[in-house]
Amino acid sequence: MKHFELDPHMLTMRGVFYPTGYMVLMLAGEKQARDAERKLEEAGISGEKICLLAPAVVQEKIARTVGNADIPLPSAGTEADTVRRFAELASQGHWMLMIHAPSGDETSHIMELLKGLPLSYGQKYRQLVIEDLVE
Repeated sequence: MKHFELDPHMLTMRGVFYPTGYMVLMLAGEKQARDAERKLEEAGISGEKICLLAPAVVQEKIARTVGNADIPLPSAGTEADTVRRFAELASQGHWMLMIHAPSGDETSHIMELLKGLPLSYGQKYRQLVIEDLVE
């Protein structure tokens, strides 16, 4: 597993969290997140592609990127609202799993591997769109 570092390439021009090519999944607790991580690693998905973030890290490093994103005008995209949803779940104790999966095939494969796990929220950051992974 890779240590999470908020890289400038993971931000929009306004400084809001937008890690293009990543799947960002929220799970209700540490055990569920570690189970998901283990499933991926057992399937051969490299630990270097996976970051596990505790709720405190989500609050400290990701939630703060919203800042004044909606000032003076609301954002045209949904990135700020998506970050607010991550922050809300983290405040309830949910853990974040970030997986680098730039292709659609990788995303589908990972979602198949994680089928049956209790994902509370999931997004895939593509070039110009945030795709819902969990309904």
